[in-house]
Amino acid sequence: MGTRLDRTFGTATNNKIYTLSTWLKKTRVEQTITILCGGTSARPTPQLVLNSSGELSLTSYNGSNYDVELRLARRFRDTNAWYHIVMAVDTTQATASNRVKFYINGVQETTFTTENYMSQNFVTQMNNNTTHVIAGSTYGGQGGSDANVIYSHYHFIDGTVYDPTAFGETDATTGEWKIKVDPSVTYGNNGFWIFKDGMTITDSSSNSNNWSVGTGTLTKTEDCPSNVFATLNSLDKGRTSNLNLQNGNTTTHQTSNWGDYGIRSTLAATTGKYYWEAKIATSNTLCILPMETRLAINLSDGSPADDLYGVQRYNDSTTNIYDDGTFVQNTSAMWGGITSSDIISFALDLDNGKLFLAKNGAYKNQSGATGDPVNGTNPTFTISDTTKTYGFYTEMRGNDNNGTIMNFGNGYFGTTAVSSAGTNASGNGIFEYDVPTGYTALSTKGLNT
Repeated sequence: MGTRLDRTFGTATNNKIYTLSTWLKKTRVEQTITILCGGTSARPTPQLVLNSSGELSLTSYNGSNYDVELRLARRFRDTNAWYHIVMAVDTTQATASNRVKFYINGVQETTFTTENYMSQNFVTQMNNNTTHVIAGSTYGGQGGSDANVIYSHYHFIDGTVYDPTAFGETDATTGEWKIKVDPSVTYGNNGFWIFKDGMTITDSSSNSNNWSVGTGTLTKTEDCPSNVFATLNSLDKGRTSNLNLQNGNTTTHQTSNWGDYGIRSTLAATTGKYYWEAKIATSNTLCILPMETRLAINLSDGSPADDLYGVQRYNDSTTNIYDDGTFVQNTSAMWGGITSSDIISFALDLDNGKLFLAKNGAYKNQSGATGDPVNGTNPTFTISDTTKTYGFYTEMRGNDNNGTIMNFGNGYFGTTAVSSAGTNASGNGIFEYDVPTGYTALSTKGLNT
């Protein structure tokens, strides 16, 4: 189930003029998300939507025709990217194309597949004294909710049109579009600012226009526009029809009763030291794998790829090792098996070609000796080819409906927060166990440390 936010607006400062600005990350292309919907359960209900084909649109259907129908030609399908979306509305404008303007990452979008603007001085139900919803729909009585979308710095301005430079700016060093963390804007009666820091839906403007959770549960994430964390890549998986992702692409969910369904992480590295954690299911594989390797790996056929390192669990007593693509059944000496409640830590040292695995915080090599990622002693694996770019790989096997649950640094396994966060000298990411000194989360900030 997704999460829907609700609020009933009051009397607008000007219900013909408003600006919406939000950063968002849509983690599944095939789902439709509603950025904002305003109105009663009856039509018309204007909706700003990013649909299952990656199309951004503003529509308001009155039952017989559209009061407004604007559909951008550009498609937004990158599930690892944060997009800054600004929609500026002023229906008092004499020129139709000036009544609604869209900006993506600071640049105005001017090409549409459908370009039907509202009439001059039209009053929409958006920014009117009626029900509004984020990540859901008001049509049909506030039904529905969205999953697999993350929001940050969500602003709504009542009575003023702003361009994107009010909310974002170009980084002088990287040239990338970034958040203005403290914009100087006038919010008006219905204006608000939510998701300023984490998952708060308490209004950070001076208006106290707080939102409430209609359905589902809000989950905080460290993943943000200024530091994108690794997730499982919904665009880089095998047997795509049978493997779905949940919880911001950190949890695998299998829709078929049998098979092998592999997927890689969105981020990978050639150098540096990185740490992450995973929970394993009944029949599951946790490995590192070069991004250069063919994805369609099926470990059950006995021929995994070279340069693949990790563990595969068949049941509570049988856990296999794959060392440089070679099968080694020798985990009883390491940990005595793995259960579904165990947390497996990965400490990947690409500077020295070593991978350390821990179960519930205990690092072991294949012979059972205690490993030390900080000193580099007794690694679980020695990586034979350090010229390649390594990332995480997981594969579900058998009939496990819920497979790998990852914590790349967000501080959650699925929707469950870590029980007691370990130490992390890098200050990058939140984990269950201590992050070894010198290691950091696999994120854009970690990659650029």
